Amino acid sequence: MADNIKTQEQHHLDHVTKEIKAAEKDFSSKVKSTKRDIKGINDNFSNDVRIKTDTYSGMMETAMSIRQQQQMLAERENRQEYAAKQLATLTKLEKNPYFARIDFKENGEAKPETIYIGMASFTDRPDHYLIYDWRAPISSIYYNGGIGDVTYDTPDGEQTVNVKLKRQFQIEGGKIKTVFDTEEVVGDQMLLDALGGHSDTKMKSIVTTIQKEQNKIIRDTSSDLLFVQGAAGSGKTAAVLQRVAYLLYQYSGKLHSGQIILFSPNQLFNDYINQVLPELGEQNMVQMTFYQYSSHRLPSVEVETLSQRFDEQFMGNARKINDIKGSLDFFRAVTAYANHLNKEDMRFKNLMFQGKVLIPKEKIEEIYYSFNENYNLRNRLSATKESLLKILNRKVHTEMKKDWVEEAVQNLTKEDIQRMHADAEEEIENADKEFKFLARQIVIKSFRKVQRQINRNHFLSINNQFVHMMRSIPQIIDLKAYDLTEDDWQQVVQHTIDRLKEGKLSIDDASAYLYLYDLMTGKRGEREIRYLFIDEVQDYSAFQLAFLKFNFPRARFTLLGDLNQAIFTHENSHKLLNELGGMFDKEKTKVVQLTKSYRSTAQITDFTKEILDNGEAIEAFNRDGELPVVSIQKDEQRAIEFLKEQANTNVEEHETTAIIGKTLEECEQLFEDLKAAGVRTTFIRTENQRLVNGIIIVPSFLAKGLEFDSIIMWDASKKNYADEDDRQLVYTICTRAMHRLTIISVGELSPLFDKVDKSLYQIEE
Repeated sequence: MADNIKTQEQHHLDHVTKEIKAAEKDFSSKVKSTKRDIKGINDNFSNDVRIKTDTYSGMMETAMSIRQQQQMLAERENRQEYAAKQLATLTKLEKNPYFARIDFKENGEAKPETIYIGMASFTDRPDHYLIYDWRAPISSIYYNGGIGDVTYDTPDGEQTVNVKLKRQFQIEGGKIKTVFDTEEVVGDQMLLDALGGHSDTKMKSIVTTIQKEQNKIIRDTSSDLLFVQGAAGSGKTAAVLQRVAYLLYQYSGKLHSGQIILFSPNQLFNDYINQVLPELGEQNMVQMTFYQYSSHRLPSVEVETLSQRFDEQFMGNARKINDIKGSLDFFRAVTAYANHLNKEDMRFKNLMFQGKVLIPKEKIEEIYYSFNENYNLRNRLSATKESLLKILNRKVHTEMKKDWVEEAVQNLTKEDIQRMHADAEEEIENADKEFKFLARQIVIKSFRKVQRQINRNHFLSINNQFVHMMRSIPQIIDLKAYDLTEDDWQQVVQHTIDRLKEGKLSIDDASAYLYLYDLMTGKRGEREIRYLFIDEVQDYSAFQLAFLKFNFPRARFTLLGDLNQAIFTHENSHKLLNELGGMFDKEKTKVVQLTKSYRSTAQITDFTKEILDNGEAIEAFNRDGELPVVSIQKDEQRAIEFLKEQANTNVEEHETTAIIGKTLEECEQLFEDLKAAGVRTTFIRTENQRLVNGIIIVPSFLAKGLEFDSIIMWDASKKNYADEDDRQLVYTICTRAMHRLTIISVGELSPLFDKVDKSLYQIEE
């Protein structure tokens, strides 16, 4: 029976493939034809355009002729672009046309309908679909349920159909490799095959294995805030990338990839995911890290890197200071301080010209506060700039009488004078008027730098303003609520001043600095962005999220993360959701929980979830593997020897093995030690490097969102991971493993593993 089904389905596949190849041939000839047309139009441009410039009607005729040629060229180029895109889609479909079939019966219909689902739609004639795009409304039947009644959304509202058959395929090289019927959303066998393979240096699409909960994330179009809380390896990021592809399909013509932005944990991760959308036939959205965003907006300031931020959190009062600077209280305090500037305390700089004060800061302050209380900061600044430009214009006449101007006029060449006259299109009647004309042109040109400074708000002293705001915080926020004294805070301010003098800012200070500047200058944010995604949201502070909401006021937010992996903020889900609650309409907020972990084997998932205080909520997918190994070595030399053997074993069996150390400094030393021991590794020092196969060494803070065949956690000792605050970091490191997890401790093992049932791992000493 099974062989008979496979034979029938192979006949159908052969028919579809034949039609795809015919369509490929057709579009290939269209691409060639339009290319020829474009070349012909360009080659004959001078022959086809009638140039007549002797009369007005002739000039109009020429313009019309050029316009006509441009329109013909644009039309052919659009046709070529469309044909090339269709050809690229068909080429992908030829290799793997579809992955599922569903038979269903609609109410009132006599016979069931059969549809096949693939990466893109394909018709052999108008409205006759041989393949439906996985994003089409009807395709959601496949993801929304098993056999029986399934409800799905259509443009006309909800519709229920009765699913009679759900069949899944694995196709390679035009041949059906496996066929299986299932009652599940996506059968376990299909998932097992997809998950059992090797990891890669690039993330793949999950279209064929989307789960019901992931489908809710992908197809949500009503939420202003979609918060996805998911366990490590639960497919959060993959689902969100499919969501981007779905939105681009759903709102085709109204939404483009440039209106979607993804904030990711690091550049390494951006590189890892950059093939998923092109694989689905879509352009990548804008991708950046919060560090890159801050650095881009502060080109003259050095914002602290991920590595610096990670190391600093272990120093002194860092946790308490991060808590206050990352709070919504601090965001409100900056807002309140900026509102206060409408009445007093705005800091200004002198406007200088040739080393001397042209317009003193006292005069600028007088102008700024001369406008009535109805002016907001934006209007007040705009009116001040207008007044300063008027003052500058009035100063032109005075400056023309200065000795330097007379000298400059005398030094003008004949060409300079001709150019000034050509620009001004003015005839000069006598020598006196000629001098005044030239002097005025010289002064106006020299004043352009001051004019630019006025237009760019350079008379505001943002550094002094920021320091003044920091010093004012104890009058706005109750420091005791954060277990800080006023002396503690003054040390924080002094540290910030010292950094600013060196042209540096912490990432938390950079956020507050930018927000204050935006309020001072009345910036209204990036209004073009329609969808904003944040991955690993647990490492964002409430301040940063509120700041992004302020900066992207028209965007719908999708936030995803695992609160068990908070490395920088130590947020918990209830606190974060409460903080977000004040920023978004609760009626348009949706929370989706993903508790099943697909990345790791059941043995690795069962082990890692016990590291957590609340890990029992995490479910392991039933993929069998070996137990994690914990190796406790007496000294570093023996630990290196064990590491060498394990890494070499791993790389023989797996394509990617990552050795994860805690800090960058620790990884630097390990890299040198392994090199001396003859082990060839790639050290990922910065987020701007690329992942490669083989053995890599990566610091913990750069491993976010990545996965590897095997993981070796380096030096999980009590000395290295003594603090309870490291629990989430340890969990993050261990959950990067797909097939094998090895934990090496130099000396006594960290107490963070004490809670783990000893039957869930092997000990090797």
